[in-house]
Amino acid sequence: MTAELVRGQNHPLPQSRLEIRVSAGTPMVAAATLGDELGKIHGVEWVAHPGTPTLPGLEVSRQAAADHRLAVDLDAMPEAVHRISVLLALPTGAGGPARFGAVPAPFVAVTGLDGTGIASYTVAGLDSESAVIALELYRRQGAWKVRAIGQGYAGGLADLFTDQGLAEARQLAGGIHEAVAQGLARSVPAPPPRPDGDRSRQPAAPALGPDQGGPTSTTSGSASTAGGSGPVPGSPYGTQTPGIPGQPAPQPPYQGGEGVQPTAPTSGGGIDYSHPRRQTSAPPPPPPTAPPAEPGRPAQPVAGDATGWSMDERLYNQVWGMFEDLARTTAAYRSAVDFAESRMEKELDQVLSDPRSRIGGQGDAAREAAQARHTELVNQAQAALDRDVAQLTAESEVVEPALPPAFARWDNPAWHGYRVPMEIPMALRLGDLHLPECADLRIPMLIRLPLERGLWIDSGRGASLDGSFTDAHDMRRLAMETAVAHAARLLAVYPAGEFTVHVIDPAGSGAQALDPLVRTGVLAGPPATGAAGMADVLARLTQRVDLVQMALRGGAPESLPPGFDTSQQLLIVNDFPHGFDDRAVNQLRYLADEGPAVGVHLMMVADREDASAYGPLLDPLWRALLRLTPVPDDHLADPWVGHAWTYEPPLVPPGSQVLQQVLTKVAEARAKHW
Repeated sequence: MTAELVRGQNHPLPQSRLEIRVSAGTPMVAAATLGDELGKIHGVEWVAHPGTPTLPGLEVSRQAAADHRLAVDLDAMPEAVHRISVLLALPTGAGGPARFGAVPAPFVAVTGLDGTGIASYTVAGLDSESAVIALELYRRQGAWKVRAIGQGYAGGLADLFTDQGLAEARQLAGGIHEAVAQGLARSVPAPPPRPDGDRSRQPAAPALGPDQGGPTSTTSGSASTAGGSGPVPGSPYGTQTPGIPGQPAPQPPYQGGEGVQPTAPTSGGGIDYSHPRRQTSAPPPPPPTAPPAEPGRPAQPVAGDATGWSMDERLYNQVWGMFEDLARTTAAYRSAVDFAESRMEKELDQVLSDPRSRIGGQGDAAREAAQARHTELVNQAQAALDRDVAQLTAESEVVEPALPPAFARWDNPAWHGYRVPMEIPMALRLGDLHLPECADLRIPMLIRLPLERGLWIDSGRGASLDGSFTDAHDMRRLAMETAVAHAARLLAVYPAGEFTVHVIDPAGSGAQALDPLVRTGVLAGPPATGAAGMADVLARLTQRVDLVQMALRGGAPESLPPGFDTSQQLLIVNDFPHGFDDRAVNQLRYLADEGPAVGVHLMMVADREDASAYGPLLDPLWRALLRLTPVPDDHLADPWVGHAWTYEPPLVPPGSQVLQQVLTKVAEARAKHW
């Protein structure tokens, strides 16, 4: 039974390998410090944080998230460590809340690796603080205990580290927040929660940022998330909750069971801090599943075997469940291998530390025994990984053919019977993701619509995973072709007249790649070239953002000018920053920051190294966009454990006419609409 602690209360820890689960209603930074008997931190190397997430016996999340899992192995702690403090802090400079009093109280739970609860603590009573020591694990007379702390600091991490005796407190705090900010540009966006009671496929809810977790697979037929021995590294959870009118939001599969869902305050009321695991309403019934498997054989996977109000939503949830399952089972494998290696090193050190056993048969036998134990642990971890990957591969083989066009690859037969949709889909496929341990298993990279963040298609040679692309011209051409493929897919999944594409190509260098869009007539107008054309397009789109913002803030959306185009807008910018002055750069930054909220989205095709010549002026623009590449690259991270995933863009197969056929149908529907 889990002990629910209050501030200052302690509880014994019955095992050494633990998970510390943090659930919050807003993205937070999770970190941990190691202290000696007096609680003093000896240096920055005693702090685990997103920039340095791993220490001996300790691993934290690599980015800010609404939910985290921290892995702890008390037996692997250095002898000088007597205290482990778990820290939470609100990110700075992201436009989010600046104090804990404005967000739901974080919930922290200490569990075993199997999820068995040991102790929990709700960090309540905070107000102006922006950093807090949530709890600490401490050693007394050879035994470990956990104590609820709840000590907050209005000065943030800098004051917290200073209070713990760290000389480099302010430098380290700044480095942590910078690491979190940089992580935004490399993370796969996680799906957002849907409003309570919203059963429609309306694209009203904006997608959350990449640091806000993702859906957790809890009852899917996909692979076990345990995946073998070893602690699972820190991993945020998020939620996906289709609402039921008149009932509290249920918790279907692929939902973070530890996430705190704050209810929006009503007039005169406060935030509801109730924990979702303590609800009484039942989730919607799951869809029909495959018949029971024969004894000794795993259940056969079924496409759409997840909770949702439609088959598309079930497939979407299933894909995210597969994504998370693969992330966690690989994390377990890597952690188990690391544990096996550290254990063997420790055993060998013990052998070498005794002069009597360094030579002779006794030492050789001890070394052979240590190696044998290492091999046994690694083989067990590999077997668990192979089992889970085989199950996920079987699931992928039935899910991939069943995906609708918005979720499918360009070579999927679903595109052969393509028709312009009557409603906006819930998500879009931006490519595939895979890990080196199972390179043959591809997971679709799906993001919610409408886009919450713009896209940066990297045209630099540094975007190549192996550096094989040395021709800058070919790389820029391929980047523009990738941008056209993304734009074509966006045009194809929106109803006729509900998505408009503009292009800025200052020097006309992208004419060949843009030909499919130009020839079929799906663009709002010819690509803008030269300084005058570029200035005209940017002025019209920034004015559009201003008009819509003023109408919405004034509570009078009907006051927009007659004939105002209410469709979603996408601006493709090629060859940035060549030919762009400071005014144009500021307009692009404005569109990247303010545009998505009012239906104006940005797709930059640019070389990051070239853009860096502008210095820090472009850093906010870079961080506001999701970076993608035209060639395979391992720059993206999942929102659970932060693996570096290899991303592959959704390129059209060579010689295929599918892009031309789809765009032709889009143009025909557009002409009828107008």
